[in-house]
Amino acid sequence: MSSNRFNRILLAVDDTPCTVKAIDYTKDLVREFHSSIALVTVIPPTSPANYGADPLLGQQPIVVPEVSEIQQESAQRYLESIAADFEGAQEVFLFNKVGNVRDEILSTAAEWTADLIVMGSNGRTGFEHFISGSVSESVIRKASCPVLVIPGKCD
Repeated sequence: MSSNRFNRILLAVDDTPCTVKAIDYTKDLVREFHSSIALVTVIPPTSPANYGADPLLGQQPIVVPEVSEIQQESAQRYLESIAADFEGAQEVFLFNKVGNVRDEILSTAAEWTADLIVMGSNGRTGFEHFISGSVSESVIRKASCPVLVIPGKCD
């Protein structure tokens, strides 16, 4: 395998324990291939709050912009703290997105022309998997580059 195979590695991160394991794997890959790294985190859109809204009176739920702003600032700090661990990378890019997790990971990988996507798996099974699906599974199905999924057994 050529050492230039994975020049641009996209690491999808969130605040789950599985992300720590994915970060460790990615650090090794970046060192091995002398790659550029892009860190992406995705915040689902803020749901409207029903506080004080009465649909019978025609009042609509409201979106509190401060909640979304706080989430984005927190996510940015999280990305910056992770980025500090990738000192040996050619370049480090940060993508703080809002939207559907799968779609944002895939669009970021395409726009940034990633050679590899690395992500953790929460390891949901059974009914929980049926209800929520698997982001990693759907990324694998739609990605135009290889996807490395770090197993959910994070213990």
